[in-house]
Amino acid sequence: MSLWKRLKRAIRALLGKAVETIEDPKLILEQNLRELNEQVPKMNEHIASVKATVTLLERELDKYQKEYSELISRVKAALSQNREDLAEQYALQIERLKQSIAQTQAELEAARRAYEKALEVKKLFMRERERKIQEARAALQQYERAKWQAQIADAFEQFEVGGIDQTHDEMVRRLQEKSAKYEARLELALESIDTSRLKIDEEMERIQAKESLARLKAELGIDSASAPAPPREEPEGPAKSSLL
Repeated sequence: MSLWKRLKRAIRALLGKAVETIEDPKLILEQNLRELNEQVPKMNEHIASVKATVTLLERELDKYQKEYSELISRVKAALSQNREDLAEQYALQIERLKQSIAQTQAELEAARRAYEKALEVKKLFMRERERKIQEARAALQQYERAKWQAQIADAFEQFEVGGIDQTHDEMVRRLQEKSAKYEARLELALESIDTSRLKIDEEMERIQAKESLARLKAELGIDSASAPAPPREEPEGPAKSSLL
């Protein structure tokens, strides 16, 4: 290999390493998780603001409705005293108040819809956030377990750059054999870990379900002994014939 070719390969390797360092997926993924967590308080603040708007509009509407009832009473009192002039003034105020009530009701309905939508968005966001966190944790764990693959790759590059052509094929074959063995062991380990974790999660869910049912029965005053027993399963065909 000529000196110029070796120099070009070295430069490309250095540039590639620099880009890889800048775009480190582990660092970017961790930053994404931090940004996801930072969005939660901002979302809560927005939802609180929308809720405050709903509360203010409800109070304003309640005030308008009380004023409306009071003006109606005044109109009736004025008419009972044959004071048409006062009744007319009150009637004009009532018309203006009706417009304010209608506008406030429309704003209140829009604010309530916005609040409900914000809660739905938060629920979806929290669910997606949890999913991404779980994915990121799994990826980071896998990354830590797979660091040895990068070490093998570094060793392979050193063999190439060193120009050891005579042992090139032999080294490639050995590395491939080792990689295959390590990958097989890694897959078995991952399957075992994932299976045991899934079983633990399922068992915890069953325990929580039983505890929740017991608390609900206690709240409703239902005695566990008086609960109907589950239906007995009929034995299968071969079992029946053996009893006969």
